[in-house]
Amino acid sequence: MKVLLVCAAGMSTSILMKKLEKYAAEQGIEFEISATGVSNAAVECEGADCVLMGPQVSYQKANVEKAVDPIPVAVIPPADYGIGNCANIFKLIDGLVQG
Repeated sequence: MKVLLVCAAGMSTSILMKKLEKYAAEQGIEFEISATGVSNAAVECEGADCVLMGPQVSYQKANVEKAVDPIPVAVIPPADYGIGNCANIFKLIDGLVQG
């Protein structure tokens, strides 16, 4: 599974990426994640199964959806993003990927 994380490219994003990678490895989930800024989403989304957005850029969701169509897009809930709740974030990913 390949996920693109769209954010403002801050420190919290790299922390979340590492947590998600570790969680996936512990759960035996084949997982690849990369991050980019909103303006690069259309270029970086190739091969992605879904796009997750950090809550700090949620106001750009409609633009990102249009740019990456038909790849599904969701905003990570602020509480899950803030504490790095990997179990909930993977539920969100599964919901997007499985439709």
